Amino acid sequence: MLACRENWKPMATDCACAPRRGCARTKQPGKLRGRTASLIVAALSAPILAVAALSGCASLPTDYEKSESFAIRDSSQTALGKLLTPITEQHTDKSGFFPLASGSDALVARAELIEAAERTLDVQYYIWHADLSGRLLVELLLRAADRGVRVRLLLDDLDTAGKDFALAAIDAHPNVEIRLYNPFANRSSRGFDFVTDLRRVNRRMHNKSLTVDNQATIVGGRNIGNEYFGADSATQFSDLDVLAVGPVVAEVSGAFDTYWNSEWVVPLSAFDADDPVTADELETARAGLQDYLAAQRSSPYATAVRDSERIQHAEISELDYSWGRAMLLYDAPSKAQGTEVAEATHIGPSLVKVFDEAQSELIVVSPYFVPGKKLVDYFGQLVDRGVRVRILTNSLAANDVGVVHAGYMRYRVGLLENGVELYEFKPVRGVDDQGAKKSWTGSSKASLHAKTFSVDRKYLFVGSFNLDPRSVVHNTEMGVLFESPELAAALGDSVDNRLLQRAYRLELTSMSGNGQSSTPALQWVTEENGEQVRYGKEPETSFFQRFGTGFLSIFVIESLL
Repeated sequence: MLACRENWKPMATDCACAPRRGCARTKQPGKLRGRTASLIVAALSAPILAVAALSGCASLPTDYEKSESFAIRDSSQTALGKLLTPITEQHTDKSGFFPLASGSDALVARAELIEAAERTLDVQYYIWHADLSGRLLVELLLRAADRGVRVRLLLDDLDTAGKDFALAAIDAHPNVEIRLYNPFANRSSRGFDFVTDLRRVNRRMHNKSLTVDNQATIVGGRNIGNEYFGADSATQFSDLDVLAVGPVVAEVSGAFDTYWNSEWVVPLSAFDADDPVTADELETARAGLQDYLAAQRSSPYATAVRDSERIQHAEISELDYSWGRAMLLYDAPSKAQGTEVAEATHIGPSLVKVFDEAQSELIVVSPYFVPGKKLVDYFGQLVDRGVRVRILTNSLAANDVGVVHAGYMRYRVGLLENGVELYEFKPVRGVDDQGAKKSWTGSSKASLHAKTFSVDRKYLFVGSFNLDPRSVVHNTEMGVLFESPELAAALGDSVDNRLLQRAYRLELTSMSGNGQSSTPALQWVTEENGEQVRYGKEPETSFFQRFGTGFLSIFVIESLL
């Protein structure tokens, strides 16, 4: 994240790295999805296997020190503890939740929490980009470490390619430790691991949390990168996090400890024991990082962040929390072993039990949605017993992973025939989560990334879990389920009042001819300039997009999505 050792630019991910670190020149995509790599490998593995065999097999390090560590239990005397204890004591056994829908608010909230840390920072993410927002948060973590804060940074290893020295430089700080979940053995040629060890490396850590002094945490759908915080990037993700205080924070800390100390997590230093970053190199890298951030202070996005309205100038104890009972749901880190889906280790069965409780309404927001026939039938059963089921996912034009749309499109007709109301998110450009025009963004399209479920306008789930095989079977996930009539009602009202402006409603029409029985066909219905508009094909897409996705839908391996 900071820089490559030679020929580097601050926080660059595509610079030429020191050969002795084996760091390949790697172009990082805007968003990594393990499903994409695994599908490519499944199609091309045969010819690559021969090359891999000739290249030899790398193995994970085993000779390294890894000490257990745990979250602090009594932090009531920290600055955050003194601010939050009076309000949490007023809501016995309840947790407080503040929604972070705006990208700039979500970044400001993380920055302010990090700056408030006095004892510990526990940070867990799937993706951490080396862009403006990623570099800013790295600098804040290092400043916290300078103050004596213990920083534990747990990253999935899929997104670390090409960042060897950058991560090693951060890890060199005496108060920072970085560990990697389910790491690749081949550090410079990770494609070989997908070929020779696909069953293991296809399983990634999709969890996302940032916890400060065991007093406050942010959990939700956002990774770390410009596209998640409304900054200048090719795609803007419409996303959702919650800032949480109260008893659920200890649950998040406990989950972090479970991962941090598990056998599936390896210290970054284990891969670099013979070539540690020196103090001079760390100082030089930090100077470059600070120069970069100084040059960005007058950028349009930096100005927008400084003007963040919902968080700015508010003490964390003064936010308008929604209070209710809550629980954390998370997969066991042993999911990397490929264990059978079971309630003890996987959150999927627990979420089905939550859906079972629905009496009148279920709202599902899932950007990557591949339900499978069983879930299609299950939603139909909910509809049959009087539950209104509404699902929002990405349209083809908005989806940043086309192969997922190929898997999803197989089930649209079945869902509609079962009475499910199905909506697809529009690729709305240059509009924030409140609908205001943003003149400073350089994004070319919007994409849905929030993962949330609402039951009977009383309970909400916010986290990293998509309704697709990858979240159910392959990746580890987490999220908070909490009681909040206020926030659940706000989501329902937004769906009621604004969804046709932000999404297409799918409907079935009948096509018949020559006396033959009718064949169901799809239409996309929306509102544009106050008028209802209908489309007979996937809106805002080209023929080649539709043809390619339709062709993929015939052959795509659904279990890998």
